[in-house]
Amino acid sequence: MSITVSQKDSVFLLSTNSTSYVFGVDDRGLLRHLYWGGRLPRAEDLEMPVLTEVSTNDPVLEITPEEFPVHGGLRYKEHCLKVMFADGTRELVYRYCGYDIRQTETGEELILHLRDEHYAFLIDLRYTVYPAYDLMERSVTVQNQSEEPVWIEKLHSAQFHIPYENLTFSNVHGHWGAEQQRFVQPVSYGKIVIENRRGISSHNHNPYFVLDRGATETTGQVYFGALRVSGNFSGVVEQTQYGETLVQMGLNDHDWLLELAPGERLEAPGILYGYSASGFETMSHHLHRFARERIMSAGLRPVLYNSWEATEFHVNSRDQIQLAHRAQELGAELFVLDDGWFGERHSTQNGLGDWYVNEGKFPNGLEELIDAVKSLGMKFGIWVEPEMVNPKAQLYQAHPDWIYHYDTRVTDTSRVQYVLNATRPEVREFIYTMLDNLLTRYDIDYIKWDANRPISQTGPQRDVWHKHIRTVYEVVESLKKKHPNVLFEACASGGGRIDYGILGIFDDFWTSDNTDAYDRLYIQDAYSRIYPIKAMRAWVTDCPNFLSGRVIPLKFRFHSAMMGSLGIGCNILKFTPEETELAKEMIRRYKQIRPIIQEGTFYRLENPSCERYFLYEYLKESEGVLFAFLPQSRVGHRGTTVRLRGLEEESVYTVTTEEGEITKSGGYLMRHGLALRLTGDYASTMIRFAKKE
Repeated sequence: MSITVSQKDSVFLLSTNSTSYVFGVDDRGLLRHLYWGGRLPRAEDLEMPVLTEVSTNDPVLEITPEEFPVHGGLRYKEHCLKVMFADGTRELVYRYCGYDIRQTETGEELILHLRDEHYAFLIDLRYTVYPAYDLMERSVTVQNQSEEPVWIEKLHSAQFHIPYENLTFSNVHGHWGAEQQRFVQPVSYGKIVIENRRGISSHNHNPYFVLDRGATETTGQVYFGALRVSGNFSGVVEQTQYGETLVQMGLNDHDWLLELAPGERLEAPGILYGYSASGFETMSHHLHRFARERIMSAGLRPVLYNSWEATEFHVNSRDQIQLAHRAQELGAELFVLDDGWFGERHSTQNGLGDWYVNEGKFPNGLEELIDAVKSLGMKFGIWVEPEMVNPKAQLYQAHPDWIYHYDTRVTDTSRVQYVLNATRPEVREFIYTMLDNLLTRYDIDYIKWDANRPISQTGPQRDVWHKHIRTVYEVVESLKKKHPNVLFEACASGGGRIDYGILGIFDDFWTSDNTDAYDRLYIQDAYSRIYPIKAMRAWVTDCPNFLSGRVIPLKFRFHSAMMGSLGIGCNILKFTPEETELAKEMIRRYKQIRPIIQEGTFYRLENPSCERYFLYEYLKESEGVLFAFLPQSRVGHRGTTVRLRGLEEESVYTVTTEEGEITKSGGYLMRHGLALRLTGDYASTMIRFAKKE
């Protein structure tokens, strides 16, 4: 069993194949954290320490590592839950009321029941154990069983205690066009805060934590967790004065207040968490496999062509059909019509909200383009931005009250658009009906859902930050039930919605509007630490790149994009014959290796050279792929040694390079390694290997 309970001491031991997490209930009814790390054999081995205060200025409630600290009493530390009752009381005093253990498809689930000692207010702490994935999940549900409202002022999903000081924290920072920029910093006294306040989750930081003790890819202790939310979140890491490091994460309490009416309940987003004794690679493998097998929708993602860079807003049926023919010749499987097909959409100035086909651009209707795409054997996709409206749009003229706004203020525009108040029932119904009608009338296989500005001026209600993204989830889930064969892509002005909340709702994920193949190596490397490769859509686009101005060879651009779910965003009508043939060959090769890339195990390989090589391996069963990049040669033009990982020591592998084939044992390839030397700037290669039968 993955959950065992020591009845004598009320100690709960949660175990996966190689890790354990332990907490217990003391004689005062407090939930106290006891252990997190490598697997322990028995709950009976854990003892509940006696609570003693350091001084009157260091009270017991302040120094004890509580499993779920609440606001109230002599607590001055970070807390997970803060409420206000109808009589003005702003303190929780919980009492333990028992537990339930339930079987799930992947393991077991423990639910601890807490209740305020005076008010009919319930707190359920939920722990789900996924033994085969070496992961667990925590979440909390609060319920108001009184006859008066309760106001939730803060709700974090969990707090974790790590019994070490001087850890290293890593996450990502960034902005539009520069998402997923990994940073690493030491944890000392004071607090590290990561958060988002804009209504989307991940342009600036990402909702996860990674804490390590001198870890490398393959060595060292790593503690990690990923929050399942796509809206405002916050996380706090703190090295306390009492010899431990705590980390807490959940809904952001910035501009937050939620009224819980009598009988209502609220569930916080879950946190997937785990421990690795063998570095960052193990962390990534556990999260990747769980995401692929338990969260994401099944099936390989198609090679897509998107027409945005070729035509931008200047779309018409004739040109799109011409692009579709060329895309099919190259090997694309999905043609996506981007922005500009609807309403009076000729620029960013108008059109959003008016989701009818522009007759001037499509005089024979959208069917003409769709029929042409389908006749070529490709699927058809289309771009929408359902949460937004332009001031000039007919929708806004008819319903000016449908946006987030204050009556006495000039409403903010960003990118010449407002944000629709999706928490209003009539707005939710409009968004759902518009998309349902689009999918019902037209033979559409793919929806690219974009969101190009943050939320602001949300009005008097302070719960919309949470309710807005819940509406997005619900609309997409409802549409997928009615249209189960349609794939939905999450795009939010680039990579603004990349998180474990959206991962189970949408099917495809836009990583960044930055498609510069060199920049993408850094973005994709950071992305891969937490998120699966299958969820990393990557495009080949034109040069000079619109953002960086760089000119990078087409081969390098393809190799960089082939590291994820491949897409093409070039103006392919301008390809030279040589570029056309190279693109055909690269797409053909990608289709051969696609199962390995999207469903295989991913490795960030060590580069022992002073040259700045980027080395990445993918392995699925007996086949593998290696990508190597050298953006710039330095003086000396040295090569590198590539040591593969995850192979069978005694098996013999055929390695296919651009120079020919060699055969080596798995032990040789992992320990001795392959000598590799690239020359020049923006050099790259793809090497395949397979176990000999």
